[in-house]
Amino acid sequence: MLEFAKELVEHESPSTDPQAVNRFSAFLRGVFEAEGATCEVFPGTDRGDNLKLTWGQGDKQVLVLCHMDTVWPVGEVARRPFRVEDGKVWGPGIYDMKAGFLYTLEAIRAIKQLGIKMNRKLVMVFNSDEEIGSTSSRALIEEEAKKSEFVLVLEPSVRGGGLKTSRKGQGTFSIQVTGVSAHSGSDPERGVSAIGELAHHILALHALTDFQTGTTVNVGVVSGGSRSNVVAARASAEVDVRVANASEAARVESALFGLKPTRSGISVNVTGGMVRPPMERSEGIARLFQQAKAFAAELGFELTESATGAGSDGNFTAALGVPTLDGLGAVGDGSHAIHEHMVIDAIPGRIALLVRLITEMG
Repeated sequence: MLEFAKELVEHESPSTDPQAVNRFSAFLRGVFEAEGATCEVFPGTDRGDNLKLTWGQGDKQVLVLCHMDTVWPVGEVARRPFRVEDGKVWGPGIYDMKAGFLYTLEAIRAIKQLGIKMNRKLVMVFNSDEEIGSTSSRALIEEEAKKSEFVLVLEPSVRGGGLKTSRKGQGTFSIQVTGVSAHSGSDPERGVSAIGELAHHILALHALTDFQTGTTVNVGVVSGGSRSNVVAARASAEVDVRVANASEAARVESALFGLKPTRSGISVNVTGGMVRPPMERSEGIARLFQQAKAFAAELGFELTESATGAGSDGNFTAALGVPTLDGLGAVGDGSHAIHEHMVIDAIPGRIALLVRLITEMG
């Protein structure tokens, strides 16, 4: 099992390197086809390919989501090689989220070895671009989710092993402001500062933040002007938005696209939008978690739930009204960090939980 984990880590697959991702997808395809899965390849748009694998038979299906891409560049494994130490597996991408492939593979093998009868098929979507917004894979994910009884997302757990039953939606916006340049010493009255205009809007946008509802608006990148003695003709900003529910998404989006110039000679242009809808804790998600919690108790461990501000492909499926359980992957720590690892002792219980969800839920 740990040898397979080593292979997963050593198949480096950064989102922005389609060739590397496709080498990894070819490896995964061979592994899962050897267990009896059939595979369809969906070419990515300027990204790596996406895979749909089907295992088992039946009119009904359960959907498992795993993303193949990581945030780590090719060469990171040479700097931080795979290792097993202190009861943990270390290596780039193991926690987020290559352990998900290990869990899914071992769940299939366990179902076969135990002779468990399936009345539904298992559909797995392995996508290539989750870390950069899932633009080429979203349609495939949503199409399969609509056919599914429920969705299991093999993203890593929260610290301590908890599942994720709600996630914030995420929006990314750009603001371009154009003003009128002038010499700041001899002709300042002829100029209209784009930077001054943008500063006004930044304050208004930050005022949209509402910690009570879970809404945050962060103007994280600002640029503009050319020299200190020139009234700035241009300025721009990049804005990150996080919201816990659809009504807040609509409120903030309306405010952003409603930005208007405060002075003549200024133009303001806003582009972008909500990249991922919120994953709200619906009744279906609550029922799914309670069943998972009961299974875990029977398997000898406690399962908790949590909300998180980060998004995943589970946001897309939950927004369609399909019960979605997220965070079923590795127990450990270090997403996007050099201390990334998974805890070995937690592996058997998590695989057993996945088996029971696939075969008994519903």
